Amino acid sequence: MGNFDFASLIQTDRESRKQQHFSGTLLDYLAIVKENPKVAMLAHQRMYELLSTPGAATVKTEENPRLKRIYGSDTLRRYKFFENDFYGIDKSIMKIMRYFHSAAMKGEEARQVLYLVGPVGAGKSSLMEALKKALEMSPPVYVIQDCPMREDPLHLIPKHLRPEFEKILGVKIEGDLCPVCRYRLKHEYHGEFERFPVTVSEFSIRARKGVGVVPPVDPNNQDTSVLSGSVDISKMDMYPEDDPRVLALNGAFNVGNRGIVEFIEVFKNDVEYLHTMITATQEKSIPSPGKGSMIYFDGIILAHSNEAEWNKFKSDHTNEAILDRIVKVEVPYCLELDEEVKIYEKMLKNSSFNAHIAPHTIEVASMFAIMTRLAPTAKVEPLTKLKIYNGEEIVEKGSTKKVDIMELKEEAAREGMSGISTRFIMKAIDTTLSESEHNCINPIAVLDTLVKAVKEMVIAEDEKKRYLGLLQDTIKKEYNRLLEKEVTRAFIHGYQEQAESLFNNYLDHSEAFVNATKLKDLNTGEELEPDVRFLQSIEEQIGITGTAALGFRQDVTSYMFSLLRTGAKIDYKSYEPLKEAIEKKLTASVKELSRVVTKAKVRDKEQDGKYNAMVEEMTRSGYCSHCCNVILKYAANNLWKD
Repeated sequence: MGNFDFASLIQTDRESRKQQHFSGTLLDYLAIVKENPKVAMLAHQRMYELLSTPGAATVKTEENPRLKRIYGSDTLRRYKFFENDFYGIDKSIMKIMRYFHSAAMKGEEARQVLYLVGPVGAGKSSLMEALKKALEMSPPVYVIQDCPMREDPLHLIPKHLRPEFEKILGVKIEGDLCPVCRYRLKHEYHGEFERFPVTVSEFSIRARKGVGVVPPVDPNNQDTSVLSGSVDISKMDMYPEDDPRVLALNGAFNVGNRGIVEFIEVFKNDVEYLHTMITATQEKSIPSPGKGSMIYFDGIILAHSNEAEWNKFKSDHTNEAILDRIVKVEVPYCLELDEEVKIYEKMLKNSSFNAHIAPHTIEVASMFAIMTRLAPTAKVEPLTKLKIYNGEEIVEKGSTKKVDIMELKEEAAREGMSGISTRFIMKAIDTTLSESEHNCINPIAVLDTLVKAVKEMVIAEDEKKRYLGLLQDTIKKEYNRLLEKEVTRAFIHGYQEQAESLFNNYLDHSEAFVNATKLKDLNTGEELEPDVRFLQSIEEQIGITGTAALGFRQDVTSYMFSLLRTGAKIDYKSYEPLKEAIEKKLTASVKELSRVVTKAKVRDKEQDGKYNAMVEEMTRSGYCSHCCNVILKYAANNLWKD
């Protein structure tokens, strides 16, 4: 690295950028368009190309049992452009891409505002930033030299000649010259449009090239010049007020032409201020400052706000004209545990923290975030609902009927639009990392930080009580269960083999029971009756007893056969309820022994050997010596109370 040739890297970049520079006339540009008509594409098509070019994967949920449980038979498309930054909002991204695809085809969406609505911290602003950055990374566009609107040089072609040019070029010419360029064409080039100079221009957020941003403005001093420019008073002495030379076309719509105009917290603005949107979308034109004519505008109008502002704006029937020009896309909080975990892992990766993070730390924080976002239901417990939304297969207690996720979703249509934000959780993780003395954090420390943070929240008391109940009861119990399973796994030598052995035995006896056949002893060749007591000892671990047991055995048998038919691999994890039962059975079998070894203050030689082997196994599972010590002390004091 010390000998790296930075000068060569800089020079190579400079040479490649030289090729992007262009200086010529309209005639030169026409030759380029003839060769590659795509250089003259409109803003929406350009954005669609940028987002779709990296590729997309079509996920058939039929082929993925977990996704089928979450999305039913829907087909998902996952776009590579978004895959490393956005998690758990596939449906919202698909809607955004549908908007751009339709707009690129010059459908009605090309004349509509793309509006994102959702709770704080759900990713609205991040999605907007991603679109703006995509534009910044795109190749430069050909523009009329010194045009304040950076407009397409094809606008120079007179209307009466356009049909002929369109035939030759294979391009539809849309739009008109801005007042400044029209004046220059007439007075500087005497109408000889073919001589007009053409150059290229990049997109830049900082330099306000192709990206206009409109922050919320105080209603008392709103000035539409922020949107469509103003009249330069210093030139009023030199030129008449209707002369294009007095115009300063530097508003958000002027600089955002051929790119993006973003409205931040759009409905915080006064409604009159938003009327420019109406003509910019439907007529693709914006008012000229002063007394000039309307100016052609080709750009993507993006807007976002929270749901309260949207509801307030929507409730006023006088806003119908603007509402009719909006494509609304909801960006809810993530409701899948596995995807929520990825969000925090990404954020931590982007930070400078390098502490060790014990297993389940991010998971318990994510569980809390998602549980606050899920609507309570009489059908299932909050934790069960979380697991169902994560694509885990859940069987109703005392029956063989699987819980239907679609029923739960229909019951709570607004789910994901409220609850704890990702920022709140991330701040709690950051606080725990900052307060860590051993450069290591664990689930117990994060849960304690979250409890303190919730106590300081300014929210209704009943909501605060619910949040604290989730942290101190539901999630703590679930963590204890996960930890007990982990300690057991570390304690049992060959856990996987023992689990597989129990699984295979259960399948053999269950199949024989369901089909009313006998089992053959592999050693003696003797025919045996199915061991019902053994089957019951597994099933009772998840509360399946009596008549429900027959249905459960039939379910397990038919499910395994369906997996075999599709050529899928079968192991003890294949069927979630059976996997849980086997793990509970194994935990119960060594509970007493692991309790004695973990709690012992003074261990004999045999116990010491078992304890050290368990620590070694836990270290292999991702624990460091510090958090392993903390976790095992916690386990001794909380999991196996006398």
